[in-house]
Amino acid sequence: MPLLGYLVVAMMAFFLVLSFFMGRYWCWNLCPRGAFLDIVMSKFSAKRQLPLIFSKGWFRLLIFILFMGFVVMRILHSGGNLILIGSIFVAMCLVTTVIAIVIGAFIKHRGWCVICPMGFLQEKISGLNKK
Repeated sequence: MPLLGYLVVAMMAFFLVLSFFMGRYWCWNLCPRGAFLDIVMSKFSAKRQLPLIFSKGWFRLLIFILFMGFVVMRILHSGGNLILIGSIFVAMCLVTTVIAIVIGAFIKHRGWCVICPMGFLQEKISGLNKK
C-alpha cells in the first residue's frame, strides 16, 4: 500500500504540468475524489453556501502552506525510508478525503475542491501561462 504513494506523487507531477496548459481541468473533470463527491456526497450534502473565507486567497494559501509543511515535515522525519515516504502520500490522500467528506456532508459536496491544495497550485501554475 505505501508504494501507491509514489503513484500519487507521479500523478500530482503530471497534472501540475498539465495545469500550465489546461488550468484546473483535472480538478473538474478527472479527479476521482471530485467524482466521489459529485456522485455520492451530493446526495448527503447539507447544500449550504460555502463560508466566504473559503474563497479568500490568503485562506487558500494558508491551507496550501499547512498541508505542504505537514508533508515536508513528515518526509524530513522519515529518515529517508522510501516505504515510509510512500506512506506519507497515502496518508495525505486519506486525510484530505476525510476532510472532503466532512465538508461535503455539513456544507457543500464540492466544498473541499475550493480549498484543495492541489487545485490551488494548479490554479497558480495555469496563471503563469497567461503572463
